[in-house]
Formats: sequence, structure tokens, C-alpha cells
Amino acid sequence: MSLVENVTFDYVGKVVLITGGASGIGLSIAQHFLDAGAKVSIVGRSQARLDDARRTLDSEFLSAYQADVGDSDSVRQLVDRVIDEHGQLDVVVSNAGGYVPGDITDVSDEDWHALRSSNIDGFFYLAKATLPALERTSGSFIATSSISGLSGDWGQAVYNASKAAIAMFVKALALDWGGRGVRVNAVAPSLVNTEPVGGILSNPELLSVVERRIALGRVAEPEDIAPVVLFLASDAARYVTGVVLPVDGGTTASNGQGRL
Repeated sequence: MSLVENVTFDYVGKVVLITGGASGIGLSIAQHFLDAGAKVSIVGRSQARLDDARRTLDSEFLSAYQADVGDSDSVRQLVDRVIDEHGQLDVVVSNAGGYVPGDITDVSDEDWHALRSSNIDGFFYLAKATLPALERTSGSFIATSSISGLSGDWGQAVYNASKAAIAMFVKALALDWGGRGVRVNAVAPSLVNTEPVGGILSNPELLSVVERRIALGRVAEPEDIAPVVLFLASDAARYVTGVVLPVDGGTTASNGQGRL
């Protein structure tokens, strides 16, 4: 069982599927679910990263699968395999995603297609393949969105748009599937200390600008996000659905100006 701020989550006997689970936020989510007793299946495109994640997590209750979430056949085969091996699905975390910054005129068609494939198509294919299985267990589907999908920001229009699509998917699917016993929610982090944003974190000037916009005064770590996912999947959140929950250190509490 995972003890986070004196709240214990018990997922013994539950089966959890996490895309983008080999690094960053996904890896932390996997660790927390394993600590809570779940059988966890992580998904990634890189076999090398999956192997590293296996060594890091080091659990007999962990399975790792190589798949491309932007390919519908790959996702269907993945879900069928997980259900065949474990018999059920209780929690699905749609966490795989990419980040492409820049003015829209500077974003190549190839980068846009890749971003759309991972962030939007990946959510669509995973939800389509897993929601019927979650209906059988009265399960929970949770996505990783972003506060960038809740409002505009400079220099990342295509990324914002992709995360906004996820936020709207969550709200609409919560309506469609609530009567069938499935809850659909999302977490919306601000900047998190992960590899895709390493360029920002290594630039003192940019990092200072970001930190001035955060009420808690620091960039998030993956371990700040994972416990909120466990909460949303738990019975403690049994009456919560259709929510895109900011986990942002207070970033969205301001008008975006930051500290003066």
C-alpha cells in the first residue's frame, strides 16, 4: 500500500495499464500503483527504456509492453494481450505524449503529425480499446493533460491545442460513460522536471520566468503528480468524473503575470 500524506491507497487485486510508463510522470505513477499492491502494465515505444524501467521498478507485479499508441492496431493488440494475461482492467492511465514548442509557422508538418499521433490519436485509440473493459469492472480512465490545455500560452500553440483536445475528450467521455459505471478524469500539471523540457530547466533565465508564475515557487517533480492519479482512480474519488484537475503548484491561481 502507498502512503502519501497519511492517505493509504489499496489497489491489491487491481490491474493498471499505463502508457508512457517507462519514464518521467508515467514511471512515477507505475511505482506508486505497485507500492499500493496493483498489477501494473507499462507501455512504451523504446524497448531500451522499458528495460530500464523494469530494472528501476523491480517488481514481480510489473509487465512491460512495447507498442505505438498512435497506431490503432498496435493499441488493440496491446489491450487484448493485457486482458488475456490478467483477466481484467481496472485503471487505465493515458500518459504517453510529446512536446513541440515554437510558433506555428516554425512547426514542421512532420512534428505536428507526430505530436497529434502521440497526444490525440494515442488517447483516442486507448480510450476506444479500453473503455468497454473498464465498464466490466466499473473502472477508471485517467489522462495526463496539462494546464497548457486550459488556456493559451506563448510559443507553443500546437502543444496547447493537443492538450486542450484531451481535456475536452475527458469531459465528453465522462458524460457518455458515467451511466455505464466508468469515471473519466485528467490531471493537468504545470511544468514538470522531465526530459522533454530539459531545455527550459537548464536555462536559468527561462526557469526564473517559469518559477515566478508558480505560487509554490518551484517546478513540479513526477512524484508530485503520481499520488493525484492514484486518488482519482480510488474510491475516495468515486463521485468525481469529468474533471481536469490542475496539479500546478498554484500556477492557474494567478492571472498569468507571475510575481513582480
